[in-house]
Amino acid sequence: MRKLILLTVSHALVALAGFAAGIYALPILTAPEEPSASQIATAIENAEYEGRFRRDLAGSDFLHWGDGIVTVGRDYISLQGRIAPGPDYKLYLSPEFVETEKDFARARAGMKRVGDVKTFENFVVPVPDSIDITSYSTVIVWCESFGEFITAAEYR
Repeated sequence: MRKLILLTVSHALVALAGFAAGIYALPILTAPEEPSASQIATAIENAEYEGRFRRDLAGSDFLHWGDGIVTVGRDYISLQGRIAPGPDYKLYLSPEFVETEKDFARARAGMKRVGDVKTFENFVVPVPDSIDITSYSTVIVWCESFGEFITAAEYR
């Protein structure tokens, strides 16, 4: 009986580890190509603001982080850098700087969702015409599926 319990527990742990590895690897395997150098250059040329994603934010850890220069313009928000791979990332603009899940939940009502982030090294996300970037001060990457803060950068 003890052997059966050990086999069941060990198999369940292996299955759980495989499932977790799949959740982590799937977004990497299905990610589109990163934006071209010319797309990044266009976004930077037309940017009005700049900020920085840093790994040392209170809500960041070894699985949830960003590192690089973020540029914000009326047409595009771009990153020259990297963010931790993961599923269902959304880009938000916030009128205040947030750096934890708790801060995000508290301030979410005043935020505006810009679009999806589908690449993990460099990105360019179009800004809808309905969004006035001057009404906000912070860019946030948020994992919608798991309610996880990834990173943020204050740009003004």
